[in-house]
Formats: sequence, structure tokens, C-alpha cells
Amino acid sequence: MQSFIHHHKESSEASSKATQGHVIDLGWRYDLMLWWQNILSRGKWQELQQHIADLAQFQPGETVLDVGCGTGTLAIIAKQHVGAVGRVSGIDPGLKQITRARSKAERAGLSIDFQVGVIEQLAFADQSFDVVLSTFMMHVMPDDLKRQGLAEIARVLKPEGRLLVVDFRRPQEHEEQSERPVHTGPWQSGVQDQPALIQEAGFLQIESGEIETGTTKLPEVGFVRARKNQ
Repeated sequence: MQSFIHHHKESSEASSKATQGHVIDLGWRYDLMLWWQNILSRGKWQELQQHIADLAQFQPGETVLDVGCGTGTLAIIAKQHVGAVGRVSGIDPGLKQITRARSKAERAGLSIDFQVGVIEQLAFADQSFDVVLSTFMMHVMPDDLKRQGLAEIARVLKPEGRLLVVDFRRPQEHEEQSERPVHTGPWQSGVQDQPALIQEAGFLQIESGEIETGTTKLPEVGFVRARKNQ
């Protein structure tokens, strides 16, 4: 989008959108926090973003939606992969997050459609996207909201479109206590809880696994990939 469109959107979006999930809306302070996390982890957080892009298997010309895009870091990486012909959109309930994302995309000279929005009501037409991403956000939502969001994701995905969920792992009861930090949100949710909900939403070819970050400074991370049924 051109900068004048961005300015118009910012003036028309008076506040963050209400949602049942926990909202982080820090803008540039969020990026500062992640910059410091990247320093503490010796660059592993930045490497993780590239690993997520590899898991998404972006192809030139694809249409991508990043749900819960934060300040737009992954959406910018996606746009670099799909190229000028591809289209990337990002939504987040936090106005400061979206304002920051638009600023970063503009500085990078990339056309990305960032909107204030919520997962339970995606403002896009049916079958609009080849790929939908959800990274580090499912753990801050109750299960009923996850179900609503996954139904919306299925609606906007094209037939056989791909879903990638990346989130923090919830420690299992039988596992020894780790020195790693734990981020499971107020609902004690982990990425290992996602495959059943994704299958319930009608997705197929579901695969899951862990992402090795190579540091104890970051929580344990996992992923779930799936395809929409035709």
C-alpha cells in the first residue's frame, strides 16, 4: 500500500479492536523487547523467524495472511519471499502494533496490507489466501476463540491452502523441570494442544514437531502444519 493509504487508515482506526484473547499493543517498545531477547539469545530469536519462513515454504506469487502479525516482522519476510507479484496481509488487534508494522514496511519499500483486526472476524473474502500464518498467539486465546479463529482461517484459505501455527510448548507433567522460560498464557495453552483443534476445523495432512532453538534463553517452541480440505 502507498503511504497516503496508510495514513488514512491510521486516522480512521481510533483504537485497538476488542477480542477475548490477550492483546499485546506496545508498538516500537515491542520491537525493543524482542531486540533485547535476540541479544540475550545470541541471535537465536532472529534465526527462529527465518526457520518459520522455511516451514511456511513460501512460493513466488502466493497470497499470505499473517494473523496476529504484531509489528510485521514475519509478514515482511513473507513479502520478500513471495515477491512483487505475491500479496501479503497482516492483522493484529493492537493499533500500535499495526502502526509500527506499516512504518517498517514503508521504510523497507514493501507493499503489505496491514489492518487492525481480530482472528474471530477476518475482513477478507472466502478463499483469498494460499497460506495463513499464526505465530506465538494461540496460547493467549481461550479454546472457544481458537475454534472461531480456525473456522475463519479455513474460510479465507483457498482449497488445499496451507496453515502454519508456531507457538510455545506447554511442559508435560512427566517432563523434568527445565531452566527454560515458559509462556503458556492465562489458559495454560501449548502448541501440542493445537493439532486436535485444527483437525476439528476440517484441516488435513496435519503434521507437528518441535523447533530446536539451540538456547535455554527461549521457551520451547513447536509447530503444526496442515492443509485445508478441498
